[in-house]
Amino acid sequence: MELNLTKPICFFDLETTGVEVAKDRIVEISILKVFPNGNRESRTWLVNPEMPIPPESSAIHGITDEKVAAEPTFKELSKTIYTMIKDSDLAGYNSDRFDIPLLAEELLRAGIDFDLGNKVTVDVQTIFHKMEKRTLEAAYKFYCDKTLVDAHSAEADTLATYEILKAQLERYEELENDMKFLGEFTQRKRNADFAGFIAYDEEGIEVFSFGKHKGKPVEQVLDEEPGYFGWMLNADFPLYTKKVLTAVKLRKLNTKLN
Repeated sequence: MELNLTKPICFFDLETTGVEVAKDRIVEISILKVFPNGNRESRTWLVNPEMPIPPESSAIHGITDEKVAAEPTFKELSKTIYTMIKDSDLAGYNSDRFDIPLLAEELLRAGIDFDLGNKVTVDVQTIFHKMEKRTLEAAYKFYCDKTLVDAHSAEADTLATYEILKAQLERYEELENDMKFLGEFTQRKRNADFAGFIAYDEEGIEVFSFGKHKGKPVEQVLDEEPGYFGWMLNADFPLYTKKVLTAVKLRKLNTKLN
C-alpha cells in the first residue's frame, strides 16, 4: 500500500551524542522524502557535532569523533536540510518524543526559525506500541518479515520505518491512509513544544506540564509570577520550548495593547 499524501512527508532518523534534547547534538541524519506522486528522494549526512561523542553513544551507532572530524557541522548543513523538509510533514520512529525536538533545537541553534505549527507529525513507534508493543527490529520482522541489517544506522532505520508504516496501513483496517489522521493517532498528548514542558489542556490552552506550576495555564503563571519567564529563558530548557513560551508572552502583551 502506498501512502495517501496531499503534501510531501519526510521520514527521518537521527544518531546523536546522547539523549538530552537541550544539550546533545546530531552526528548523523538521514531523510527519506516521499512525494504525493510516489517519487522519493533520500539524503544521509554525517555531522561534526562540535563536541566529543561519548563512548557509550559510539558503542550504539558506531560513529566516533575520528569518523566525523572532517564532516560538516549541522550549521553548515542546516539550510540544505531545512530546504528539504520545510514543505513536508514529518515521520519517524519515536520522533515526537526525541528526533523532532532535537532537530528543532539544532535548526534554531543554526539561526533557522523552524516552526512545527503547520506540520503533521506521524510517530510510527506509537502506532506499533498501540497495536503490538515491540522494538524497531521486531516491528520490521513482524510487519515486513525482514531482518533489520545495520540497526542504529540512520539510513537503515529510516528506510525500515517507511516500510513499516506502509505495512501497518495494509494490516490495520482502522488506520486511515491520511497523514492528519495518523498524526492525531500517534499523539500521546498534545504538547505545544514537543519536548513536553508546555502542553495543551482540553480547551486548547497552553499549560505547564512540569514543576510547581504543573497544570496551570502559562498566561496565568506569567501574570502571577513574572520572574518565571526570565528563569525559564535562562535555564537549560530546549530552545523550541523557549520559543513557544515567548510566543505566549508576546500574544498576551499584544492582547493587552489592543
